[in-house]
Amino acid sequence: MDIGGLKVGDHVVKEEGGRRHLIFACKDCPYGASIADDLHCRYHIISILSEVEADLIVLSEVYERVYSKDQTAMLAEIATMRQRLNVESVWSYAHLGKAGKECEQYFSERHDTLVKIAHDLLAFDPVLAYLTLLKEIKIEESKTQSQGKEYADCSKPYFDTLNLLKQRFTETTIILKTKDFLSKLREIPETSQLYHGIFEADVKPSFIGSRLMFKEMETLELLDEYTVKKATVQIFSHPGKPENLYFINPPEYTLSPEKYFVLSKTREIVAGYRPGKTSLSTVAKSRRYFERLYESTIKDVAKQNNIKLESDEIIELAAIVARYTVGYGILEILLSDRRLTDIYLDSPIGQKPLYVVHSEFGQCQTNILYTEGESNSLISKLRAMSGRPFDEAHPVLDFDLPDLDTRIAVIGPPLSPDGTAFAFRLHKVTPWTLTQFVDVNFLTPLAAGLLSFFIDMQATMLITGSRGSGKTSLLGACLLEIPQNARIIVQEDTLELPVPYMKKVGFNVQRLKTRSPISVSKTETEVAPEEALRTALRLGDSALVLGEIRSVEAKVLYEAMRVGAAGNIVIGTIHGDSAYSVWDRVVNDLGVQNTSFKATDIVVVARPIRFAGSLRRHKRVVQITEVKKHWSEDPEREGGLLDLMLFDAKKDELELIEDNLKESELFKKISKTSGLSMKQMWADIRMRAEATAFLVSLKNKHNLPKLLEAENTTVCKNKLILLKEQQLRESGKIDYEEMLGKWKYWVKNTFLQRFVDK
Repeated sequence: MDIGGLKVGDHVVKEEGGRRHLIFACKDCPYGASIADDLHCRYHIISILSEVEADLIVLSEVYERVYSKDQTAMLAEIATMRQRLNVESVWSYAHLGKAGKECEQYFSERHDTLVKIAHDLLAFDPVLAYLTLLKEIKIEESKTQSQGKEYADCSKPYFDTLNLLKQRFTETTIILKTKDFLSKLREIPETSQLYHGIFEADVKPSFIGSRLMFKEMETLELLDEYTVKKATVQIFSHPGKPENLYFINPPEYTLSPEKYFVLSKTREIVAGYRPGKTSLSTVAKSRRYFERLYESTIKDVAKQNNIKLESDEIIELAAIVARYTVGYGILEILLSDRRLTDIYLDSPIGQKPLYVVHSEFGQCQTNILYTEGESNSLISKLRAMSGRPFDEAHPVLDFDLPDLDTRIAVIGPPLSPDGTAFAFRLHKVTPWTLTQFVDVNFLTPLAAGLLSFFIDMQATMLITGSRGSGKTSLLGACLLEIPQNARIIVQEDTLELPVPYMKKVGFNVQRLKTRSPISVSKTETEVAPEEALRTALRLGDSALVLGEIRSVEAKVLYEAMRVGAAGNIVIGTIHGDSAYSVWDRVVNDLGVQNTSFKATDIVVVARPIRFAGSLRRHKRVVQITEVKKHWSEDPEREGGLLDLMLFDAKKDELELIEDNLKESELFKKISKTSGLSMKQMWADIRMRAEATAFLVSLKNKHNLPKLLEAENTTVCKNKLILLKEQQLRESGKIDYEEMLGKWKYWVKNTFLQRFVDK
């Protein structure tokens, strides 16, 4: 947190995330920067809290100690109590005893005792003040009993004052938290250990805005633990919360004071070494340049200040500086965790921890409190890198971070009245494959075989589902089923499909990037989706893939499909929850004619399932439906939607509706264009299903997750295609059982060896 300009011992109140931060400049202070350890520090804070209101206390030196809202409130209670006692002047004449010479002989000592308890000790050490008070009450009770009624009458005002103080003390949270423990003590203890149990600060580097919280960890159940960019990630379940907790502990939060000093000085020196307005790809390439630059600076700073650092420590510190200068700060660690699918920062920033969606543990609350300062810095970086505006006239910024395979959407006022908010969608670094989907029960081997067959036969397919249902990932997996001798044109408004990876493994893919669907920039230069689609149709005979059908481009697409201009397989995604909802959206919302919609052959529906009402969501393909051609107005009412496979939640299985196959028009069409009989088509489908199941079984048997990655499943699929072509050349027909046997033998005895030998 920036506190530039403050002198030693100075304080300032800053508003952050709807909370008032009382920040003290503690560097080179004569006392320690710890409420628990240093009574002078407590005195200074309690004194200031009597003048200002605060929600959090921050003690800033080479690193910051941040005390929570509850801890700050405890000290504020003491400050308020001290101020009230001061106004009431509890050490005044009337509180010391009755008037008269006999009583006044005790006034001086009693005055000093009350001032010590209610003024001096209360600010330095409220627990000790309370214990001293209890001791004084016992002494006074003893005197009253031993010296008789006359002394008791004389001392009554003083005794009443002591009991009033006791009541005030026992109403404070600090005393309530320690009362049971203190009541068992015979002697006044060293109170610093008590304060350690009450005032445990969150510690963070001073140049980092985000605060990490590690409270209640001892009450949590550890579910998983792993490392991302040298940061420890722990997943916990909470006994009182329905969502899991995602805790990270990066190395920069646990360094020695000497290393914090080196980091802070280095960051000051390199503050001007910023890449400025450039593309993200350029920043990614220049990251190593900046890290080398920072390594040299760190080495010089350490040498000048007689701080010994090993070479690996210098490299680690340089990476941290790069993370918080040319990188994305603490978000970079989350964006590098490829087990996450989404990251959310809701407005107002800093009021609640950010939360994530984990591929295995679902939605999790993190231990990270992001700050407005970091938010503003990130927005400035995104504006510079994208060349797009973000202000009240343009309150939406939609952008891809290609160096981190992430899409980011930022909204601000007036669209978001509570301030800026962020949503990050992390793309899988390698694309999902149908075999991986079978492995996680997203679909069955038979469903995978059926989809693969339809793609090979150039059926027109739409994949539908809600956000987060897996439809885009399934689209990417279907792309990998397109034969590698075909050309593919991919059109997207957000770059989610794994085009660069597909090129690396041998596919011929051309990507078209269209205007963002949520952009409100009036200076937008990107091509509209419908114009890009018209261009795509002029780029030659190609499989056409639409990342998502959203608007007027649907009319262009269906016009092309009707006249056969696409000339090949057409596949895309669209929001919906059933085959019927896809028709309703395309026809009634997007204005496509019924006759044009019939160009769709297959609708695949994906949906998150909550089994038995569980909070946890499991992604599943729930419907594979054929769109028949002989209906007029409403496909559902007129039998135009033929379910080929439907999901049974009780069995957790996508089941084939065999009786419906007799009514299929698509299989008859494929039979006419390919010459395959129904028996041959299903032999082909079941062969693909068995091949998929075989790879999954080998992966599980040998614990080889990599076997199911696209780079390997593509090689296996190509081998199957080549075996089929070989049979056709040699005999003019296909023996699917024999072909599958040869393929399995090749996989086990040739292909698998490249993994087993390692």
